[in-house]
Amino acid sequence: MESDTYYSYDTFKRACPSHTVLETLANKWLYLVMAALKPGKRRYSDLQRKLEGVSPKMLTQTLRVLERDGMISRKVFPVVPPHVEYELTPLGYELAGLLDHLRIWSETHVPEIMKSREAFETQAETG
Repeated sequence: MESDTYYSYDTFKRACPSHTVLETLANKWLYLVMAALKPGKRRYSDLQRKLEGVSPKMLTQTLRVLERDGMISRKVFPVVPPHVEYELTPLGYELAGLLDHLRIWSETHVPEIMKSREAFETQAETG
């Protein structure tokens, strides 16, 4: 459902709160966490295994930001050792769908982009 206030925001204006949303979305780990959660619930350790190269600190920060912004929910089970599950909320699932299009586009166009990068670097080296 689209909010009536949607049109009162303008991301091109410096003071617009939407800038903070875009800033959050620019984090590569946010995208990867969302993609990892799209199929369903995951535990912290599952996410850490899935996301090669993410530090525990960065994963924790990313999960907190996503929870703060209403993109994921966190469920703690009262057991020892602690058992925590993360899951996309409806808002998060909507965003994950949009991000999935970017992933598909990215994977589809990797060869073209890599070729362009190589040509650019070669041109930069030769002046």
